[in-house]
Order: sequence, then C-alpha cells, then structure tokens
Amino acid sequence: MNMSPAPADELGYKPLDGGWGWMVVVGAHISIGFAYSTPKALSIFFKEIQEELGASYSEIAWISSIMLAAMYAGGPVSSALVNRFGSRPIVILGGLMCWASMVTASFGTSIIYIYFFIGVIGGCGLALNLNASLTIISKYFLAKRPLANGLAMAGSPVFLCFLAPLNQYLLDKFGWRGSLLILGGLMLNCCVAGALMRPVNAPCKPISGLKGSCVKNSKKFLDLTFFKDRGFIIYLIGNMMFIFGAYAPIVFLPAYAIDQGVEEYAAAYLLSIMGFVDMFIRPGTGLVANSKWIRPRIQYFFSFAMIFNGTCHLVCPLLKSHALLVAYAVCFGIGFGMVFALIFECLMDLMGNERFPSAVGLVTIIECFPMLLGPPTAGLLVDIYGDYKYLFMMCGSVIVAGGLFLFVMNTCNYHMLEKEKTAKDRHQHQDNQDNQDNQDNQENQENQENRDQVTILSKLVETFHSEPHSED
Repeated sequence: MNMSPAPADELGYKPLDGGWGWMVVVGAHISIGFAYSTPKALSIFFKEIQEELGASYSEIAWISSIMLAAMYAGGPVSSALVNRFGSRPIVILGGLMCWASMVTASFGTSIIYIYFFIGVIGGCGLALNLNASLTIISKYFLAKRPLANGLAMAGSPVFLCFLAPLNQYLLDKFGWRGSLLILGGLMLNCCVAGALMRPVNAPCKPISGLKGSCVKNSKKFLDLTFFKDRGFIIYLIGNMMFIFGAYAPIVFLPAYAIDQGVEEYAAAYLLSIMGFVDMFIRPGTGLVANSKWIRPRIQYFFSFAMIFNGTCHLVCPLLKSHALLVAYAVCFGIGFGMVFALIFECLMDLMGNERFPSAVGLVTIIECFPMLLGPPTAGLLVDIYGDYKYLFMMCGSVIVAGGLFLFVMNTCNYHMLEKEKTAKDRHQHQDNQDNQDNQDNQENQENQENRDQVTILSKLVETFHSEPHSED
C-alpha cells in the first residue's frame, strides 16, 4: 500500500529523468557541497580566531550558526528569485556573494565583523546556491528523483572530506586570514556550477500581463496554506528538532578530539572520515529510497535515520581514544548521510514537485531559528561545565526525540488519512446513491404523471362517446 499522501504532480510535462539532467546534478553537487560543507569546515579556523579575537566557545560557535541560519532564512527569497529568474543566474550570484564574503572577512578585527561577513553575507550566498539547486533537480527528475537528490546531496560530504584537511594545511601555511582568501577563490566554482543549470524547456501557460505574474509569485512566496497540511506540520516539527542538534557535534568534534589528546591533523581528519563515509551513504540511501519497498514508506525510513544519528551522539562521550573516535566518525557519517539524503526527498514526497519550491522556502526560514540556537547553546554548555560530553548528550537526546516523534506521528497521520479516505469514499458513495435514488424517484414521478394524464384523457374520450348527440 502506498502510504504517501503526496498530491499528484502537476508539472504539465514529463521530466527527462536523465540526459542533461545529470550535468545539472553535477552542478548541484558542487553548489550544495559548498553550501553544507563550508560552515562545518570553517570550524578548523575557530581555535585560531578565538585566540586572536579573544572570543569564548559560545561566541565562536555563532559564526557557523549565523551562516547556517542565514542560509536557511534566505530560503523564501531564494525561491522567489528562482521562480522569477531561474536557477542559473541565482547560483552564479550566490557564488559571487560567497567569494566576496570570505575575502572581506579575512580583514576582520572583531568577532562582530566576522559574524556579518562570513555569517550574514556568506550565508545568504549559500542560500541562493542551495535552493536554486534543489529546485532545478525537481524539474529535471521524477522517477529517478531520489537517486538524483542523493547524488546532489553527496556534495556536502565529498567537499567536507577534502576541505577539512585542506583548511588545516592552509591554516598552518597562511594563517586563518590567508586561508579565507584562498577559500573565497575556491567558492567561485559555484559560478561554474550555475552555468551548468540549463533551464528546462517546458510548456508554459500564457500569463495575462506582468501584474498577474507578480500576484501569483507573491502568493507562492507567502503561501501559509501549508500549515493546514497535517503531514507538513509533522515533518516541520521533527526537522526542527533534528536541526537544533545536527551541527554542534560537527563544529566541536575537532576541538573535542584535541581535548582527548588527539593530534591536530588527526582531529581534522575525523571530519574527513565522516565526510568520506557520508559521500557513499547519500547516493546509496537514494538508491534504497527509490526501491519499491522503501519509497512508499520513505517517511518511516527518515525517522529511523534520525534515531540512528542521535544515538551516535549519545554514545560519543563514552569514547576517549582516537580509534574509538574514528568509529564514532564512521557511524556519524552513516547517520548524517542518511538523514540528508532523505530530508528534502521527504518534503517533495509530501508536497509534490509543483509546491516544493514554496514549501522548501518556508521550511528553511522556520528552521533558521533552531539552526541559529543549536551550536551556541552547545558552546554555552562547554563554557559552563568545561566538558564537551554535555553538548553531545543534549544533541543526541533532541535528535532521538525528533525521530521518535516523526515515527509515531506519521503512523497516526497515515491511519487518520486512511480513515478520512474511507469516510470520503463512503460519503461519495452515499451521495451517488442518493442522486441515483432521486433520479429514479423523479423518473417514477414523471412516469406516474404521464400515466395519470393518459387515464384522464381516456376518461374524457369515454365520456365524449357515451354522451347522446343532438340531431340537427
């Protein structure tokens, strides 16, 4: 039984599911790779920035938080721009903003300066890259969409795998300021990725004037009807719980490993190990999710991935040696990769291709709040207790609770949808029966009236013939 309550696709054309779409996936792989890996890989510089600018653990954690929050908060604006101009120019613009943010941040002399240029400007550039890439994949793929999403989302671990040790090397050779200059130049590759995103030649309905188009786009931008959808609300709550605890373990993993006596390069390579595992898990998860057994139950698969991810963090404080931390990084990569290979596919499954751009914009702007608060809250626990174990316990607990919430509530939701469908079918059957009965009654009434009229005419004829006629 197909449990997915997703509405029917209303694209008005059949997606290619291949061809140039695979080049679009390559471009999305690059832009999504920078979007998700950059806030994580920047944590390599945090110790040096913290010492030079005199910041605390919670203050330094705000850099990644603000960048990620701006990336998520820029979702609706990015969606509106993509709807108006298409994905190609928006991704190119995002790449230019990321380059400018890193170059200007390299001259920073205060933590507030870093917050603004890396966090706000850089985060907005990443928002343009992320939403535009996700949107164009939904236009090129339908049957192979989970696989395409998995390959595109694999950009995050692939880039993290190389950026983490690269940033450590750049830090040793050029310091954090020179490293940001070089990283900015690397992010210009997002412009190349954008050039690959050729618009879909789809039939479009004529729009009566620019005014009508603007009104339509504004309604999509402020589409609050999603909050009437029970499945969307469940998805949103579970995702907010995951996002709150998702990034703090990545931001503080190198520092935690160094605190346990691990050498700096080995600590940086923990992120590479996580990314290396993650890069294979994402497309693999896409293949599994595309199977006939899993795709109709993809929301449950998503719940399992979250629970597994959170359990890894709960176990982490028990791991002290480098070998055990490597094992944690492997398990973390598996859980993290599974979640992010499914996170947007589950939203597409619920909302459908046509509503997805607006839905993902709304989801990302709401999720910017847990994104903003998660790592600083974890850093505050380190400042208060002087121990990293509490942040892993907090993040793991919240994520496991979110996964359990999704599993239980989706079970209830599917049960309620089945009952509503049965009641609707019964009501429709009853209406059809009533209509048929009314039609039968009307026909019977018309037949009876016809018979009555015939009877009256017969009596009149009999009366006429029975009366004596007068002679002239």
